[in-house]
Amino acid sequence: MRKFSTKDLTLAAMVAAVYTVLTVFLPIPQYQEVQFRIAECMTVLPFLFPWAAPGLVVGCFLSNLLGSPFVLDWIFGTLATALACLLTARMPSRWLAPLPPVVCNAVIVGGEIAFSVAGGFGGAFWGLWGTFAFSVGFGELAVCYALGLPLLACLPRIKAFRGLIPEKRLSAL
Repeated sequence: MRKFSTKDLTLAAMVAAVYTVLTVFLPIPQYQEVQFRIAECMTVLPFLFPWAAPGLVVGCFLSNLLGSPFVLDWIFGTLATALACLLTARMPSRWLAPLPPVVCNAVIVGGEIAFSVAGGFGGAFWGLWGTFAFSVGFGELAVCYALGLPLLACLPRIKAFRGLIPEKRLSAL
């Protein structure tokens, strides 16, 4: 694995900024049980660009810090994005790249919301977890596949981005 360069850091910071702006300033549901967080389409970026992962994690943390009043969301929402980025970078094809963000957010964020609503791991938690995992997962599925997959298809065609994609990923496209 190569070192993280100044250029990588700059690009990651730009990803963090775009993610945060798209999440905090778009007037759509982004912190409720059903989430259509448009910025989540960017969680497929680690498939092509390993340097995007830290930017996505920082962007998610900043978005949750600025937009969600729940400390659990700051921690577990960011954890879900970090795990999704690690798994997305290891996906064998672009068709599977959106799957880790869908699963990680459904399980982790769905559980976080259920915990908050149920007031802990009591009897109502498991039923709520299933409901919230489905609703969060559905929103994530819609965004990651409807917007994330086209993003993965378009970026390698742009000359400026093509040079940033590792050779092993170009052959996987």
